[in-house]
Amino acid sequence: MRLSEMKVGKEAEVTAVKAEGAVRRRIMDMGLIKGTRFKVIRVAPLGDPMEIFFKGLHLALRKNEAEGIFVAEQPDKGSE
Repeated sequence: MRLSEMKVGKEAEVTAVKAEGAVRRRIMDMGLIKGTRFKVIRVAPLGDPMEIFFKGLHLALRKNEAEGIFVAEQPDKGSE
């Protein structure tokens, strides 16, 4: 699934960064690489931008940037 499809409060792990050019470089320079776990903190009313939290960093991404990041959603901690 794509990061842009995730809902608020869900946790996931990055499986691939397929963004191109400067966007890919910026995302990876900030540490959002394969294997990184994060949580979706909030999404603007129209879905753009969205805020995620990982490694002590709050990062806001535009929807078109988030579409280039593929993730595997993690099960909710309360459902185990």
